[in-house]
Amino acid sequence: MNNTKEQCKKILQQEGIDINSEIDFDVNGKLHTLSFLYIIDSFMLSSEESQAVFLLALEKALEAKEMGVDRFFEGMGQLLLMTHLSDKIEV
Repeated sequence: MNNTKEQCKKILQQEGIDINSEIDFDVNGKLHTLSFLYIIDSFMLSSEESQAVFLLALEKALEAKEMGVDRFFEGMGQLLLMTHLSDKIEV
């Protein structure tokens, strides 16, 4: 299994954060629910460099108490949804 993914999971576990926590997103009136694990899994499909950036950003989110892990995953989830939706848009 991916070492970076395992590090992300371990960090959340050490902080007492449930990896199955979910965030709801309303996109044009349609509700999308993404779990922390799904968001991690999705970003682990990217390059090793991008995975390292994700891990570093997660660590920084934990250090920056004002941002917090929830806001980090909200931002990452929004990025995933925007990417997914933009792939479906035909020009």
